[in-house]
Amino acid sequence: CDLVRYCSIACQRDHIPKHLRKCTKRVAELREELLFKQPASTHREDCPICMLPHHLDTKKCTMLNCCSKMICDGCCHAYLFSGAEKHRCLFCRTFLPSGDEQIAKQRLKRIELNDPVAITSEGLGLDKNGDYVKAFECYTKAAALGDIEAHHRLAMLYHWGQGVEKDKRKEMYHFKEAAVGGHPTARHNLGCDELNNGNPEKAAKHWIIAATHQSKVL
Repeated sequence: CDLVRYCSIACQRDHIPKHLRKCTKRVAELREELLFKQPASTHREDCPICMLPHHLDTKKCTMLNCCSKMICDGCCHAYLFSGAEKHRCLFCRTFLPSGDEQIAKQRLKRIELNDPVAITSEGLGLDKNGDYVKAFECYTKAAALGDIEAHHRLAMLYHWGQGVEKDKRKEMYHFKEAAVGGHPTARHNLGCDELNNGNPEKAAKHWIIAATHQSKVL
């Protein structure tokens, strides 16, 4: 909570019973400040080639299996019409896979390297095919590695009870983690929850932040 400093572990242990209530209150206040702070960008961040913000529409960019980088359509088209050597990754310059088998090998390699984007991508495929238990495992691992989309997907699984029992507390935790990381859909869902709980002012704050995210990339 940063309210006090201790000279030793023993001193801290002796003082905690007197300080615990203030500490808990301050931690909640700091968490609230972080939650309603406008993130610098969305969870999709910037294209690593042109450094412009990615569009929220996932169809307007391509994920490269060799390095898990998201490249915007503009850079992909520019590359195709340039005189650069073809059949290489725009970012890491690895030769592009020639078939599904090589694509699978590249994806597996990234997963083995604990690449959170690759792990989330694997989870999305499992999720789409209805294997929610394995998707949950992928999202959990990716979220622990810091992937924002994984937090949002975990919140949705907890909301619908897919692959895991419904849990409102965990659902809200993952929505908040995703919102802090710049996920506008998670932020919108938090606003809806606040409105349903009779907190229109907090709901409006969430929606304003989400709308600001949208305006930066439309």
